[in-house]
Amino acid sequence: MPTQSETAARAGATLVAYSEEFDPRFAALLDTLLSGTPERVAAATRHGALNGGKRLRPFLLEQCATLFDADPDSAGSAAAALECIHCYSLVHDDLPAMDNDDIRRGQPTVHIAYDDATAILAGDTLLTLAFQIIADISPPDRSRRLAGTLARAAGASGMVGGQMLDLEAEGRFSGGVPQHHDVDSIRKLQAMKTGALIASACTMGATIGDASDEQADALQTYGNHLGYAFQIADDLLDHRGDSAALGKTAGKDAAAGKATLVGLMGIHAAEAMLDATITAAQAALAPFGETARPLHDLAVFVAHRSA
Repeated sequence: MPTQSETAARAGATLVAYSEEFDPRFAALLDTLLSGTPERVAAATRHGALNGGKRLRPFLLEQCATLFDADPDSAGSAAAALECIHCYSLVHDDLPAMDNDDIRRGQPTVHIAYDDATAILAGDTLLTLAFQIIADISPPDRSRRLAGTLARAAGASGMVGGQMLDLEAEGRFSGGVPQHHDVDSIRKLQAMKTGALIASACTMGATIGDASDEQADALQTYGNHLGYAFQIADDLLDHRGDSAALGKTAGKDAAAGKATLVGLMGIHAAEAMLDATITAAQAALAPFGETARPLHDLAVFVAHRSA
């Protein structure tokens, strides 16, 4: 039986191979959708979307759809839409008014490479392109369900709301005094800010595959746990990582007083919670047997990644 490090390495290699296959598809789609767009915002949009990354969310969506032998073209389109939302969130999150980061994926952030106004418009472009892509998926009922899932995950009850809770937690609106948070409130914040979009990948994959309610629920549970695990692992990396390996500035969350489980519980307790969360994620995949092996491996990768 492979060790966790071997499983994580295998999953990491799979993600790299997927990214190498996904990126040309994504770039071609963006080129088509950005045709006729003012060149500066088009270039900034490409910079924000095509500058590397693990492509975890589109991979997750397409893997979930594969469990049901779903139409690959529909799955690919939905995956591209989801990645547009993720990339838009990073472009806006890096802005000076938000987290004020200069580096993303080892390259200058969009507002550094261009300017704040262009970065805002590039993010807006990616956000709206996502729903343009979804609108073209057939049949219309599937497109409607996908749009609803994506909007809920990205909006005020999901990622956007979680970002607001994150800013409140660091004391942005209370004179710079960080708010006190317990485990439950931090998990709620992180489930909205990070987990909702990851879980939506599983739900959208199930929708593309016309999964049964039981199958969709199992994938939703897996996605919820995976989202929790991703954020715990991210907080651990921020605490002990280095900027070169991460491709972004390390240690910023602690310096900003952000609410994290690592800050509240300490490293060892957070690591124990991470292990338990990964175990729960893998248990949710039981109905799919060995066909879900890539998703099992992905959970291990999320917990043990180095960037």
